[in-house]
Amino acid sequence: MTPQSPPEPCNADGKTRSVGVEIEFAGLPPKETAELVSELFGGKVEVRSPHRLKVTDTRWGEFGIELDTQYAHPDETIMSADAIGDSEWERMRLDFHTRTRELIGDVVTGLVPTEIVCPPVPWDELGDLDALFEALRHRGAKGTDASILYGFGLHLNPEVPSLEAESVLAYLRAYMLTAAWLREQIHVDITREVLPHANPFPRAYALRVLDPDYAPDVDTLIDDYLADNPTRNRELDMLPLFAHLRPDHPHELLRNKLVKARPTFHYRLPNAQLSEPGWGAVAEWNRWLEVERLATTPATLAERSEQFLARHRPSAPRRWLTRLRRWVSRQ
Repeated sequence: MTPQSPPEPCNADGKTRSVGVEIEFAGLPPKETAELVSELFGGKVEVRSPHRLKVTDTRWGEFGIELDTQYAHPDETIMSADAIGDSEWERMRLDFHTRTRELIGDVVTGLVPTEIVCPPVPWDELGDLDALFEALRHRGAKGTDASILYGFGLHLNPEVPSLEAESVLAYLRAYMLTAAWLREQIHVDITREVLPHANPFPRAYALRVLDPDYAPDVDTLIDDYLADNPTRNRELDMLPLFAHLRPDHPHELLRNKLVKARPTFHYRLPNAQLSEPGWGAVAEWNRWLEVERLATTPATLAERSEQFLARHRPSAPRRWLTRLRRWVSRQ
């Protein structure tokens, strides 16, 4: 499958936009997965801990492979040089900690997913990355539909074409208007629907963002988002982008170690369809482009926003009460 071109193929610096890809699956432990990545794309396998590995110096950069639970890995605060003392007791404590975490990882292997975090890949090279999904399929990796317990997903991190508030807002609006179609096309797995990781945006927030009079600057856009979405669990998670735009923002979510600041959208909706031949990052990228096409067509975006508001906006008295409550809560 060939990746389709986005309407804005370059970033603000005029370079080809890149896409980060993350995939969760069962049936293949991290060590074997890292070796597979190295076979496909070159590079060197580095073991950071028994269940966390890196593949460095590939054609695109560094791949991260690990069991997707923090309890299978040594705690970085305990392992840091400042935390390690010179006493025999401290060395014993450190050894006990690392062995315990390794044992936990051994026990939960097969119960929690292996995760691959790919380096940023130019959008027009995603077809080459799809060799990884085909190889995982042949090695017995199991995706979302292999068990009712598997709420696995594929995440895309498309680099934004612009960091200006107007552009970011257009893409956010376009996503809200396209989300229902994306869910229908993807057939989001029932387990993933029940789990909170890719929840839709609250209706009240969508109404605010789609209002034609809403024209925030970057700081207002971020603050409004955090007020209505105090969580990482959104189908389009904006926190990594906002943490990149405002690295000194005081909100605790933007300082969470699980939020990796980067100039990308974090699109969390797709299933991990490893049982489906031909499925991979390109298939989900091509679907995602419906968002980008709408975002870059202002007249259509405005028309569809107005249609959404006409269907879902509450009556005038109810809008007045909502604004009054919002004003009171900020006093």
